[in-house]
Amino acid sequence: MTNTPGARQLLASDAFRRLVTRRWRVSLFLSLCLFVLYYGYILLIALNRPLLAIRIAESTPIGIPIGAAVIVGSWALTAAYIVWANREFDPEAKRLRDTLTTDR
Repeated sequence: MTNTPGARQLLASDAFRRLVTRRWRVSLFLSLCLFVLYYGYILLIALNRPLLAIRIAESTPIGIPIGAAVIVGSWALTAAYIVWANREFDPEAKRLRDTLTTDR
């Protein structure tokens, strides 16, 4: 497919470059958020263990719900990427793909 003149033209187009650039920016931003979320929690454990030992119930330290929030946060970031991809990336990729098939 990339050997056809239309495919080479599409891969060299500004619209395709913009799409790839947007995907990388979104992916890197969400990856950075996930990095901060996970490693922030690990650093909190390493640097401020007494804070995480504070009890919020008789037998539940605050570190447990914060750890659960890290997991839920990773799910939320994944969901954010899926929503973005379904609403913006996939339709634009389909539009570009359709221009390739109609140019044949």
